[in-house]
Amino acid sequence: MRRRSLLLVVPLLLTVLCTSGCLFRTRPVEEQYSKTPLKQSTQQGLIDSINQQAESIHSLKATVDIDSSSGGLKKGHYTDYKEIRGYVLARKPDELHMIGLMPIVRTTAFDMVSNGQEFKLWIPPKNRFVMGKNEVTTLNTDQPMENIRPQNIYEALLIRHIDPNSEIAVLENGYETLHDAKGHRMLQDDYELTIIQKYDKGWRLGRKIIFGRTDLKPHRQYIYSEDGKVGTDAKYAEYKDYDGFSFPSRIEIYRPQEEYDITLNMLKVDINQPLKDDQFVLEQPAGAVVVNLDHPQSSLVTPLGQR
Repeated sequence: MRRRSLLLVVPLLLTVLCTSGCLFRTRPVEEQYSKTPLKQSTQQGLIDSINQQAESIHSLKATVDIDSSSGGLKKGHYTDYKEIRGYVLARKPDELHMIGLMPIVRTTAFDMVSNGQEFKLWIPPKNRFVMGKNEVTTLNTDQPMENIRPQNIYEALLIRHIDPNSEIAVLENGYETLHDAKGHRMLQDDYELTIIQKYDKGWRLGRKIIFGRTDLKPHRQYIYSEDGKVGTDAKYAEYKDYDGFSFPSRIEIYRPQEEYDITLNMLKVDINQPLKDDQFVLEQPAGAVVVNLDHPQSSLVTPLGQR
């Protein structure tokens, strides 16, 4: 009887509340989804588009403007670096050479190369020549530039192909958050290709590539470390035609563990032009302070020829 009484009371209570204008306010539902026409694709179609682009581009030469910043919760503050002019050379399978110039005077701010396994970094304003393996084992909070690895830039710059022999790709229908001209938040469907990678200990989360539904091009790529953390968060925007290839004219590379961010704004891009071996060589300058990250205890002021 008590349960039956409650069933009678609840509808009566709702009726009374709904007739009381002071207790309720009706408001319209805000538009949440973009009305932009969306394109369709399949899991295999997205895999094919990544692999076709990856297999077609063998080298890249670009003039760029570089915006960068370092810092965050670990460091306790942020440091923004002025926009500098730079040059980027990339050649498969893993080579990268990147030069940054100081504003106005156009002298070298940094010069770094990588062969995929090891890297060298020359910082003329500090007279430091840094070398070591591409893996970051110990963060240098005093010299944030020394946490940068050319290989991380290379992997974000040229999206690798999906290898059916060692990787499994799974498609998810997700959404991305956008803002309209008035700053209102909107949601837009996207495709998210999660790539599981085989390695010596089994299987792990390797990458996630997010495709925009308006153009079916990669808009974002997460690259994960072996412990499942996001190692690189790369964003791609404003695709343009370069030598018959559709390539982003702005690439933002964020490394959350090292807390630095590099944005490459492409001014000029040449794809598949021949690059020579000596364009990926960086010699130790005479008189430089040498820092060997693989042997930090033995890093000393070692001018060339005085070892």
